[in-house]
Amino acid sequence: MRLQRFAFGSVQIDGKTYDHDVVLDRGVIRKREKKASRPLRSAYGHTPLSLSEKIPWDCRRLVIGTGAQGALPLVPELWREAERRGVELVALPTPDAIALLRKDSEGTNAVLHVTC
Repeated sequence: MRLQRFAFGSVQIDGKTYDHDVVLDRGVIRKREKKASRPLRSAYGHTPLSLSEKIPWDCRRLVIGTGAQGALPLVPELWREAERRGVELVALPTPDAIALLRKDSEGTNAVLHVTC
């Protein structure tokens, strides 16, 4: 999987441009379905990443791209669940998350937020 380009509002992977958040799960790309986390929006000022979503836990490391400015909130329970599962959780602004994935993506899944 080649992460080629990131610009505010889109990410290009393997020659295809996605204009929505994406989940990279063992080589499969899918849209992040954040509807389940929307009830938490008022508490965070933004729809956070929460355990209500389908998180790609089947990995040794989970990289979360928190947006261009790093504004995507993560619920505290996400960190606890990663620890419970023995998954290293790394949260970085999306440009930094992509740089990390380009360098070493073996055994790694990701959730990439493409705005804020």
